[in-house]
Amino acid sequence: MSASCHSHDVSFDGTSPAYRRALVAVIVLNAAMFAVEMTAGALSGSRALQADALDFCADAVTYGLSLAVIGMPLARRARVAQLKGLSLAAMGLWVFGATLWQALAPGLPRAEVMGAVGLLALAANLASVLILMRWRDGDANVRSVWLCSRNDAVGNIAVMGAAGLVALTGSGWPDLIVAALMAALFLSSAVQILRRAAHERTAPACAHPPHG
Repeated sequence: MSASCHSHDVSFDGTSPAYRRALVAVIVLNAAMFAVEMTAGALSGSRALQADALDFCADAVTYGLSLAVIGMPLARRARVAQLKGLSLAAMGLWVFGATLWQALAPGLPRAEVMGAVGLLALAANLASVLILMRWRDGDANVRSVWLCSRNDAVGNIAVMGAAGLVALTGSGWPDLIVAALMAALFLSSAVQILRRAAHERTAPACAHPPHG
């Protein structure tokens, strides 16, 4: 390792058969839940469910890209991570815009659908989080996978909370507030991914220790 490569710059790059299998598992989980939540969100009129469904879609794409670039040079992996960060930021802005539009004429989403689907999505996301837990501190490419999984779990808990408040208050505002908070979380994660990827694109090449 060169003298200019510090120990904190050495991080897991995804080159592990176990990590590849984990990615395939969470890709299947997230793609399935995207279909379920987008349909349920449209039927129930819930912006929070639709926002969470988009997060599932983004995660499935993110995991697919992460799987595709495993083993490639660090600079290329960092460029892909930047693309994922920009996509996450665009999704966050879209959710903000859709939430503001809906706020002009708020309706009342079906709380029972929000709660039931939110519980199912939470189970899927907790499974993904547990599968990926051991690889949460890798490079920008690996880190983006962990952040997306964390976002999903947080988002599902928020959706279930919004469902309870909608049922309790008889108002659609909790649903819109949760959707806006999820959009903020997307943007925050995007900034983290972009910063780390920018650092890795300019970092010197370092040898990475093997990970199982």
